[in-house]
Amino acid sequence: MRIQIRLDHQTLALFGDDGALIRQYAVSTARNGPGEQSGSGCTPRGLHTVRAIIGRGRPIGTAFKGRRPTGEIWTPERAAAQPGKDWILSRILWLSGAEPGRNRLGNVDSMRRYIYIHGTGDDQPMGEPRSIGCVRMRNRDVIELADLVRPGISVEIFEGAPPVLTLLPWRAARPLVLPLRLAVFVAEQGVPTEMEEDADDPLSLHVALRDPRGEVMATARLLPDGHLGRMAVRRGNRGQGIGRRVLEALISEARRRGFPRLVLHAQCRAVEFYRREGFAPEGEVFEEAGIAHQRMARSLLA
Repeated sequence: MRIQIRLDHQTLALFGDDGALIRQYAVSTARNGPGEQSGSGCTPRGLHTVRAIIGRGRPIGTAFKGRRPTGEIWTPERAAAQPGKDWILSRILWLSGAEPGRNRLGNVDSMRRYIYIHGTGDDQPMGEPRSIGCVRMRNRDVIELADLVRPGISVEIFEGAPPVLTLLPWRAARPLVLPLRLAVFVAEQGVPTEMEEDADDPLSLHVALRDPRGEVMATARLLPDGHLGRMAVRRGNRGQGIGRRVLEALISEARRRGFPRLVLHAQCRAVEFYRREGFAPEGEVFEEAGIAHQRMARSLLA
């Protein structure tokens, strides 16, 4: 599952593992618009994850301060007695940035800015930017959302048309993804051209993640035996959580197909990336196409 928040539409959409829309809600983001700097009062853009979900089981309208219940339940009378208060109610989904330098670490760290998806008073409008940085929702909506998701779910916050991810057979994927693979593996890394397109390509399912202009930003493939490979991200899009989104799409597809585990050969410089996504090293480092690799695997049974 994943969440998309579209700032220009003031909506939050929840998608299933198969890409189908599960829920869509009206929200209210920052009156100061989009922005990542600490103290800006803006809503940060880019890829995030839900670090924690706070308040499950609490009554609707429960008020929080510092992520702890205050003992108050919101009412119109309490709101009128404290005009201008930024009520944080019912549930808190605490966001953590996933893109270092954009929304993570330093002066742009979403988690340290305490950026939440949270409930708000019934007197606050939805569908227009009115918050001081967080993403406000109706109380019943945020309770429903918190019940549907779990910590670790991806949250993408953006303006305009979102990137488009498609799963394709090789015949349809080849003209889209092969130029990116040649640019990354052959031109950048020195892999022999004759090794890049192989006999496994026609047997595999391929991901193409395209920007609003239709240009491919990232790709990877899933073989019928549960091997992942050919993960490539366009140079200008690295460090933006793009690779993670592609990996999540193939993990979801592997689960749908009933694969018990996934295996990949990670370049050694990418081992930590895959480790964060639940893959563990197996065996010794080996050389493939002149580059040091580590076999890694992840169980899908849990």
